[in-house]
Amino acid sequence: MSRRVWAAVGLGLGLAGCDGLLPSAPRSDEVLDGPVDGLNGAQLATHAKGDEQFNRVLGAGEGAGPLFVATACAACHAGDGKGHPVFNLTRFGRMGAGGFDPMRALGGPQIQNRAVPGYIAEVVPNGATGIAVFTAPAVTGLGLLEAVDDTTLLRLADSTDADGDGISGRVQLLDENDLLVGVTSLEAVVADGPPTRGVPIAGKYIGRFGKKGVSVNLLHQAVTAYHEDMRLTTELIPTDLFNRQVGNFASDDVPDPEISSSTVGAVVFYLKTLRPPPRRHAGAQDVLAGEALFAQVGCGGCHASTLRTGASAVAPLDRVEFHPYTDLLLHDMGADLDDGYTEGVALPSEWRTAPLWGIGLAAASQGGRMHLLHDGRATSLRGAIGFHGGEGAASRAAFSALTPAQQDLLLRFLESL
Repeated sequence: MSRRVWAAVGLGLGLAGCDGLLPSAPRSDEVLDGPVDGLNGAQLATHAKGDEQFNRVLGAGEGAGPLFVATACAACHAGDGKGHPVFNLTRFGRMGAGGFDPMRALGGPQIQNRAVPGYIAEVVPNGATGIAVFTAPAVTGLGLLEAVDDTTLLRLADSTDADGDGISGRVQLLDENDLLVGVTSLEAVVADGPPTRGVPIAGKYIGRFGKKGVSVNLLHQAVTAYHEDMRLTTELIPTDLFNRQVGNFASDDVPDPEISSSTVGAVVFYLKTLRPPPRRHAGAQDVLAGEALFAQVGCGGCHASTLRTGASAVAPLDRVEFHPYTDLLLHDMGADLDDGYTEGVALPSEWRTAPLWGIGLAAASQGGRMHLLHDGRATSLRGAIGFHGGEGAASRAAFSALTPAQQDLLLRFLESL
């Protein structure tokens, strides 16, 4: 046998022997990415294009910088999952007699903490009284959350705690501006009647995405992230960012908008059509017992298990029931989670309820250790529960009153989400 044939045989045997050394592919219920079931061929192609752009690293040649936080969407949302605190965003402002000032004249409300060589990155300016850091959320299942009608959120809201349960969730309300008019008109869905989302109420728009719920839809979230996180312009936000703190009005030679509307549209469709996080062991007896305890201690008062979408032009999202474990409302979480920073009508201690679906897979995208709450401070489910004050204090106390075995069952249920 020739030396070349022996080499080929040896290579084949070597590769076969590596099977025991290579990790097996993860099960489908252990990964977050992938499209929702039921997309047609054209939609799958758009989803794939958006996936490519979401993971694309953008440099100075594409207009990124001179200031930025990251150079790709996936830098903060690895595998479409929760981000690691090393990529936390920093936001700031100051509270005054007239309310909260985002300090836009000094680059607020978000720090661009990185810069291209020769350019000065931003820092939190003197005078800021509120400084918050935000850990990037998972981006799966967002299309379902976007498709929930505004009327559903208004029905869930109970700002005066009329039912006396100690929970007083309220909707985030945003003043009308050109950007909100633009993103809502482009994303308007008309089916069986007038639009049911993004319609101003007395000049106010209902927000649902972001830590404080200040993004009204995924288009709004995407163009804001391009601008504030990567310093890239779009047709909806065509103005370059610069470091106002030092006054260097540097720009670049890339024509604006730097990100085309077709690219933005593909990324938004990708986000819209990412499947919801998969459940694991949902029918196991210990998980079912933990689910009952979750309801018993009152967690569902904010983390609503079931929502229903309204009309959607994407068939898999059209009028379907799903289970995100959020009400998308603002809730007062007490002094421990009050950073002195706020947005919209939210108080500094108020946060939009984070969806719990996918929380059992958080560690996989966060370097093997979960980082929970708005800033990633809690490194365990038990720790996150411990930070619940304000409207969450009663549920925290009820959890603490459970036996250790019961607490473990409830945590096992959360790990299954």
